[in-house]
Amino acid sequence: MKNTPFTQKHIALGAKMAEFAGYNMPISYSGINDEHATVRANAGVFDVSHMGEFILKGPQAVELLQRITTNDVSKLTVGKAQYSCLPNKEGGIVDDLLVYCLEENNAYMLVVNASNIEKDWKWIESFNTNNVEMHNISEKTCLLAIQGPNATRILQPLTDVDILNLKYYTFAKGRFAGVENVLISATGYTGSGGVEIYFENKDDAANIIWDAIFGTGAAQGIKPIGLGARDTLRLEMGFCLYGNDIDDTTSPIEAGLGWITKFAKDFNSKEIFEKQKAAGPKKKLVGFEMIEKGIARQHYDIKDFEGAIIGRVTSGTQSPSLGKAIAMGYVDVQYTSVDSEIYISIRNTLLKAKVVKIPFV
Repeated sequence: MKNTPFTQKHIALGAKMAEFAGYNMPISYSGINDEHATVRANAGVFDVSHMGEFILKGPQAVELLQRITTNDVSKLTVGKAQYSCLPNKEGGIVDDLLVYCLEENNAYMLVVNASNIEKDWKWIESFNTNNVEMHNISEKTCLLAIQGPNATRILQPLTDVDILNLKYYTFAKGRFAGVENVLISATGYTGSGGVEIYFENKDDAANIIWDAIFGTGAAQGIKPIGLGARDTLRLEMGFCLYGNDIDDTTSPIEAGLGWITKFAKDFNSKEIFEKQKAAGPKKKLVGFEMIEKGIARQHYDIKDFEGAIIGRVTSGTQSPSLGKAIAMGYVDVQYTSVDSEIYISIRNTLLKAKVVKIPFV
């Protein structure tokens, strides 16, 4: 297992550790429900340094990104980011990612899922026919997500960047806790506001920044948060997790990601997605909540009243905010309307659920 620069910090704080995407990662500290509530009400710090970061540079960088992603990279200006995905050639998704514009028409940072770093690198490389400069900076890049409604207020004294007024999906570079060239981004995976900070771990930057965040934030209730609460927070918002809700067999149209699929340009699987959009997909990703007691877990069958399989669960949990079981899954399109009754097969018993609007909170 690999370690992040913060692994020993997590262990010293008594975190419950486990392997995730090849890394020794904190799953929880004080407990998932407590950590979840901390982020929703105040602020918490996630170590997500396991994520992958690539730099693409050169005059052909935009042309390459336009061919390999679904969203329109040409709309990005310096200081802006966008959510996108890498479609494969069969109508599925290689990965979802963030694209940051560092230099307009010349330099971009891609942030990819930890489990897909090697896969994504090879995929992008296979389309790099115009000698775009590619750098995999994943190993030397630290990433902390400080999330919650009070996150920017707590962090503002540590930086010369005006993070209180940083708009959603924009970023700026500046000094943070005395460390130069820190990229601060108004992005995140929780739906509770906050920022993500990227920096190179040199001259003990990881320890300096971690200690500064908790030095200034401890009295204000900031806490370290594990991957367990990261999952419950993102699920309450209906955010897709690669490997669960989207993968090589699901399309962005089926997953409700038509908004990041721009047909005014050419990219892999464009024709497949256009046909799906025109005809309507046969299955769609929906959110649902359990009516009868039980938690719908990934891979559980979704059935109709007669017991016929109509879909599968992709993600499910007991929502800490709502106090009820929620989940997402793909179902046949005739069952996608809000309030549609569906049944989840749990230990050979059919338990009633109903389709609801996403986000759940």
